[in-house]
Amino acid sequence: MSICEVEKSVDEMDGRERALYIDRLTPKGGLYTDVQREVHPQSNSSWRVSPEPWWLPPPVLAHLEALGQHLYQFYKALNLLYSQSIRGIQPGWISCYLDQGKSEEVIKFGQMGRFKSHLPFVIRPDVIPTRNGMIATELDSIPGGIGFTASLGERYGKLGCDIVGGADGMVTGFARMIRWVAGDDDPVLGVVISEEASAYRPEMQYLSERLNAIGLETYVVGPEDVHFIEDGLFVDGEQGRRRLDVVYRFFELFDLRNLPQIDLILYAVRKGLVKMTPPLKAYHEEKMMMGLFHHPLLSDFWRQHLGKDSISFLQQTFPKTWILDPAPIPPQGVIAGLEINDRSFADWRDLGNLGQKQRQLVIKPSGYSETAWGSRGVAIGHDMSETDWKAVIDEALTSFEKTPHVMQEFHNGATFSASYYDYETDQIETFKGRVRLQPYYFIIDDEPVLSGVQATVCPADKKVLHGMVDAVVVPGGIKK
Repeated sequence: MSICEVEKSVDEMDGRERALYIDRLTPKGGLYTDVQREVHPQSNSSWRVSPEPWWLPPPVLAHLEALGQHLYQFYKALNLLYSQSIRGIQPGWISCYLDQGKSEEVIKFGQMGRFKSHLPFVIRPDVIPTRNGMIATELDSIPGGIGFTASLGERYGKLGCDIVGGADGMVTGFARMIRWVAGDDDPVLGVVISEEASAYRPEMQYLSERLNAIGLETYVVGPEDVHFIEDGLFVDGEQGRRRLDVVYRFFELFDLRNLPQIDLILYAVRKGLVKMTPPLKAYHEEKMMMGLFHHPLLSDFWRQHLGKDSISFLQQTFPKTWILDPAPIPPQGVIAGLEINDRSFADWRDLGNLGQKQRQLVIKPSGYSETAWGSRGVAIGHDMSETDWKAVIDEALTSFEKTPHVMQEFHNGATFSASYYDYETDQIETFKGRVRLQPYYFIIDDEPVLSGVQATVCPADKKVLHGMVDAVVVPGGIKK
């Protein structure tokens, strides 16, 4: 791209120039690892670069705004449901499901009285627009993509685009959330990243730089870089050792025993010497919580603690979800809510005999596993042979004790046209794709604030929608 092209005003740029301008603004390192450079060797990005954001129509934006409040209320109700289950107010099988496969240490930490009311303060669903509405296939309270989405918003904002949450909404929203957690306008933040999550370090480093630029002192460190000294946790900064007020946990709880210094970090959290978010509550990170929402025996609880509006909204948003429990069902019983072509089921393995068109189902690990994030461990029934599908069901049931799985109805995303700059043809190309929307809500003063949206548009033949080299990845925009 020539200097004269860069010096053009954004209003004068054509689509090709806008895409190249966006690519040139990609932070050094690309926010991800350089593995994908072999696919896009001329680009600074590891995805297809579009000349414009993903424009959200007003009804879709309004829907996403409302979704945040309903999800936050759902987390509050789930937190109460678990607490009442371990106290015997609600059936014990609820907490048994949510604790299944967890270490005793993680279970006990999540049940500690001082953390009873603690909730995730970052909420990010995966939302698929379909012909029949918006479907949230998963909820994530330790999501990747915060720094990446912040960078996308900043870059497309420089083109004069109106970005959902504002061009700097991800950074300012995250900062406001951390200050609210700290109860202090001038806290010191430590983003603690495990080796297992190290692929996300570049984007969190970018976020750290942006947070420091707006006055929130932030350090991105590994757990081995955290020091415990009598009255708190400390990290080494340019001005010497700095005491942390807040730890942002960017490590998974299944990985806890692999983290250096974790005992000292947990001791400081237990003693109230530092605040940690998200809380160490593994049951907040289970996909089976959608199954609990749809469970008919819990309808009275949800009705009482969510209310009619949230119930109606979430019934349309959460796909039907079942927990794959291998326990035998009595002869007079059936799997609640599972009917295919007017046929009921009492044995999960009978689903293996369904024809391919009837297998519009997805099986995936519920949580607390290295296979439960990043689209790993996902099996789509109608996208595999009958033999493989039977094997997936059998494996899910066999692994229940250690790694419970869930099954969901598969919802096919609607198709849209997306544009991107092609380095080979040196022009803007278009393709038909399906989009995954990832809205980021930061909880500030007990209210969810929609601070940004990442849109990933994958080729229409892809069943699992995630970041890939032939996808367009852009921020959500508001058409003026």
